[in-house]
Amino acid sequence: MNRPSEQGESRRASNARKRISRRPSRLGIPAGTLTPDRAQQPDAGFPGLLKRTWQRAGEADDLRAGIEVLLTLDGHVPADVQLRALGAKEEAALVALCGLTWRTEEGDGDDASLRSVCGLTWREEEDGGEDLAGVDQAGDDDPVFVGEVALATTGRIVLRVPAQEPLSRDGLAGGIWRVPWTSRTLETYRQELRRAEARLARSVADCRAWLAEQGPEGRDALLEQATEAALRTAPFVLHQQERLYTNFRERNNLTGKTLWPGHPDCALSGLRGLPLDLWSDHDVQLLVCLTLLVRSAGPGRVEEANGTQLTVDHVAHMLERVRRGYNAVPGVEPVAPAASRQVAALDRLATDLRARRPQVSANAQLYREIHGALMHKIERVAAAPAEGARRREDAVTARLRARLPLAGATLADLGEDLAAGPEWLAAPHGDFGTGLESLVYETVAATTDAFDADFTMSRGMRSLPALISALRTQRWAEICDWDITRFFCCVVPHATADRHFGGSAAALADTAWAMSSRMQYNSWHFVAGNLPKVPEVAARDHFVPPTIPDVAFYSDQHHHGHVNNGVRFSIRSPHAVDVDGRRFNGFMDLRLLRCEGPAFDEQDLLAAHRVSAFIARATSLAAELAAAGHPLEVTAFDAAWHWSSVTGGVPEAAGAATGQVRRAS
Repeated sequence: MNRPSEQGESRRASNARKRISRRPSRLGIPAGTLTPDRAQQPDAGFPGLLKRTWQRAGEADDLRAGIEVLLTLDGHVPADVQLRALGAKEEAALVALCGLTWRTEEGDGDDASLRSVCGLTWREEEDGGEDLAGVDQAGDDDPVFVGEVALATTGRIVLRVPAQEPLSRDGLAGGIWRVPWTSRTLETYRQELRRAEARLARSVADCRAWLAEQGPEGRDALLEQATEAALRTAPFVLHQQERLYTNFRERNNLTGKTLWPGHPDCALSGLRGLPLDLWSDHDVQLLVCLTLLVRSAGPGRVEEANGTQLTVDHVAHMLERVRRGYNAVPGVEPVAPAASRQVAALDRLATDLRARRPQVSANAQLYREIHGALMHKIERVAAAPAEGARRREDAVTARLRARLPLAGATLADLGEDLAAGPEWLAAPHGDFGTGLESLVYETVAATTDAFDADFTMSRGMRSLPALISALRTQRWAEICDWDITRFFCCVVPHATADRHFGGSAAALADTAWAMSSRMQYNSWHFVAGNLPKVPEVAARDHFVPPTIPDVAFYSDQHHHGHVNNGVRFSIRSPHAVDVDGRRFNGFMDLRLLRCEGPAFDEQDLLAAHRVSAFIARATSLAAELAAAGHPLEVTAFDAAWHWSSVTGGVPEAAGAATGQVRRAS
């Protein structure tokens, strides 16, 4: 929807306006007039990490140590994620070579276990080869097969095993290690592979039987649910032995940003109406596993399988870990374990976990841990807030008491005081047109300092009255048609954050605005997920709004904005806001970013979530004022505001683009 000032303008004028840059240092200049200030380095992001990982692994003393470097991507991800990415043959090979596995003797472990160690050492060839020599294994067996180990550009370890062609160098992040196998290694591999193949065959047969019980209509309903989950979920990459299922960028074969529902290239769409006996074993497991994941916690659970094998065994492992976490929360009725690893038993467990989740959330804080290199997420149950969280919260509270007309010893106290007299949120306050704007800015700024963040930000909607008017008359299509300018995001950098941008205040202001614009898009992306599923809403691109916070590690790998701006560690704390009787999940959030270490921890997340709750409560109170007729509009936090707040100057395209405006002290 166009802004009021834009209604009635000609198409030519509208297009000319859209070509004008909104970037703070280039306000008023047609977009594309100037060359980029910075070019992305060739080794930035994930390709650079893979290159460094391969080099580091090559310096290891033996095969096991080198494999462990590859598994963790040199300390950037948990090893068990990569172990669970291996297909049956590769998994059996690692057990035979090094004893590394994610399974315990019972077949279900929380951590990788080490059952044996091989004693291979490295030798660099003069021609640049990377053969392994110096075999020193127990016994006198001579090598009878030369296998291979490499690192794919996807981040997975790949191995050459018996009966396979040599690895192709296409799609590899480095070279290839040649690894000699003894007859003893081969025998261990054969035994492990036989067990794995028998286990997989039983599981596939069980999946087929369970899907057959659902009937054609039931299977179509499950396909529709899985397709919707893929469409409304952030990018994921799932493995089925050698096959890849993903909605991520150019490799995608599932509905997502590129493939629309019903697209012939979508693997799920191709199964609709197809007799079950014509489904591949891969597709059978895909649908069953996606169903179990979605039933346990909604579409977000799919991201917790990111980068791993999507088999019933792996899903059972995840659900059992979640069950143990839930059962450890005091005051929560325990969830019984699955009676077996059959689909029907796991389906009951998934349903029980979903039913128990609200009770867990009422007694403890759930959050997700995100490992950016593999986009892998892990649901965690947080411990109680401790001294670290209290220290952060107290620092924010003290600053807000000094800057806002609020009293209280804690953020909760400040919220109660605000609820007792919220009218000032709709009136001018300080340098802002409304108290809500002042509260958002002061809270974000206080968080930046109290948490030692390089950037902190919070987003929301500019016109609560306009939203309320549209809700009351059920103008769902109009809300879906609003563009990102209907939303705002206040970004406040740390006083020293320009050190990450060559000391340039202009570059820092541009970065803050770029973050703000991206967060406006996030608000736009989530708002439709709270509306009735009428055709206009269903057709609109949107994700399921987030409901729990997350803490991310090494997120400067795939996301272009994060790579370009060095966003390495982050906290995201979304909260719901009540608007005229309708609850909007993910309506706002608080985000904290660091461009370098140390990483944020669980206590930081707990404190940030309380700060975010304070802003959410203020926003809900502001919505009540708007519903009562107060003309509450947010006009701050645009490009010019971010320029002046960072540099202390007024945006002037001709001079600002040179970066000569100095930051105010």
